[in-house]
Amino acid sequence: MTRRIFGQTLGLLSAGLLLPGWAVAAPQAAKLPRKKDLLKTMTLANDYFMQKWPDPGKEIVTNKTRPSHIWTRAVYYEGLMALYGVDKQKRYYDYAVDWGQKHQWGIRNGVTDRNADNQCCGQTYIDLYQLDPQPERIRDIKASIDNMVQSDKVDDWNWIDALQMAMPVFARLGVLYKDDKYFEKMFQLYDFAKTGHGGNGLFNPQDGLWWRDKDFVPPYREPNGEDCYWSRGNGWVVAAMVRVLSLMPNNAPHRDEYQQMFLAMMKALPPLQRPDGYWNVSLHDPTHFGGKELTGTALFVYGMTWGMRQGLLDQKQYLPIVAKAWNAMVTECVHKDGFLGYVQGTGKEPKDSQPVTYDSKPDFEDYGLGCFLLAGTELYKFVDNPPVTAKS
Repeated sequence: MTRRIFGQTLGLLSAGLLLPGWAVAAPQAAKLPRKKDLLKTMTLANDYFMQKWPDPGKEIVTNKTRPSHIWTRAVYYEGLMALYGVDKQKRYYDYAVDWGQKHQWGIRNGVTDRNADNQCCGQTYIDLYQLDPQPERIRDIKASIDNMVQSDKVDDWNWIDALQMAMPVFARLGVLYKDDKYFEKMFQLYDFAKTGHGGNGLFNPQDGLWWRDKDFVPPYREPNGEDCYWSRGNGWVVAAMVRVLSLMPNNAPHRDEYQQMFLAMMKALPPLQRPDGYWNVSLHDPTHFGGKELTGTALFVYGMTWGMRQGLLDQKQYLPIVAKAWNAMVTECVHKDGFLGYVQGTGKEPKDSQPVTYDSKPDFEDYGLGCFLLAGTELYKFVDNPPVTAKS
């Protein structure tokens, strides 16, 4: 730990991000925006996207053509449904329903698809089913997950993004059908990712962080000699814990494991925040493509704010961290037309989709907005309802 903090400090100094005498992670006091300003910013960013994509069923063309119910768009709809939860504009609901209908409430590769990225759309399908229980909305995603539940295979989630993409689907079905089989299978898949993949698992309990996949398990090292912990990858795990804990009953199987994982990651992240409020894409090596980045930062804000609202995190410690991060994103990432800058494009490590700048356009604009809306709506609820006292 001492070596890492020392290395982080040297890295920040060499990158010109830390002045002599500054603490590594001692964010200055900052105030959160008012509710109306939070909503105004989220509406601006979301309107930009909806105007750019008036047809939610339109294929996405980057290096190749993909259907618009892949994970990148599904994460956007997670954010949109969160926004709809605090601002019930009918156009948001209609936009989400149109998306589901355009894809016939299906999954990219059909009901035998086991890929978590392709199952992510099921989060919104189930949300919309619960608002209007039309059987076709849930038919295919339930069939896909049931296929996995009935299988002995537990090694599907071999990259940590998968936890956010699929765990909430299992949790939603477990709650909807009051059936622990979904919780049990979810745990088996999660536990193998945590303890099995890459030899001993993708989670490092010493650092409280996850390697993105087996390619980054030691002996792989970053240029400064530290382990490679990708910011957005760890953000996906944080989001998975938040969404699962938000859904599961208090007596659901393995809930305590997810809460302890959430708390371990929340302990690991504050010392790694940059002085400007962001987290670097490489959490332990600020010299390896160090710089502002929205998606990982937004997901950490989402998790920390939810934790404060639930009384799991101390407001005195985490509110300044969250406020600094959110205010930085709003003032430095949001363009006048609602476009979001400093979004790292798709990939799995710090060097992918670089450079990340205010004006750089990622290969997919949707998931960055989804992360931003998840963070913003959680902050909106935080401002709306004073948090409870942190639990010991």
